[in-house]
Amino acid sequence: MSAKIVLLDRVLAHYGPETKEVRDLLHSAVARTLDRLWPQDSREHPQMEPTATGGEIVLDKIQELSPKNDAQRSLQAQALNMAIDLGKMRWLMFEQGGSSISMPLLATLVFWLAIIFSSFGLFAPRNATAIATLFVCALSVSGAIFLILEMYTPFEGLMQISSAPLRNALAHLGQ
Repeated sequence: MSAKIVLLDRVLAHYGPETKEVRDLLHSAVARTLDRLWPQDSREHPQMEPTATGGEIVLDKIQELSPKNDAQRSLQAQALNMAIDLGKMRWLMFEQGGSSISMPLLATLVFWLAIIFSSFGLFAPRNATAIATLFVCALSVSGAIFLILEMYTPFEGLMQISSAPLRNALAHLGQ
């Protein structure tokens, strides 16, 4: 997404000086997106609403451009396609932002695994190797479940998507 934002800015720069307002709007939309997805206060949850960032205003302003020659018409078409692609990505992020893990399924899975490990523990010999093996296996399975659940919240939690690419893109906008 960051690369497409920088590329959109470059296409608008090649269009001409009449895109200054659009490029400024793009810059402010990216800054708002950064603030909404990676809030400064770690207790706040990321806000994924795609209409709140101003991306649609950028698209409208690109459509309002009046090309004077074929080169500008081509650049306007490319910029429109990029803006639409960015809009698709914003909506996809919004739609995938909610968790689709069923809590009854998760509870059933944990209960089923607890029964399996307790039955292994009942029938395993009482020695250090068997206990260590059961402990490592239980830790491995619980770690896998934790990772699966953690991947459903890519903008918060222990493992997050880095904001560095978007911050680098923001630094290059308008140049």
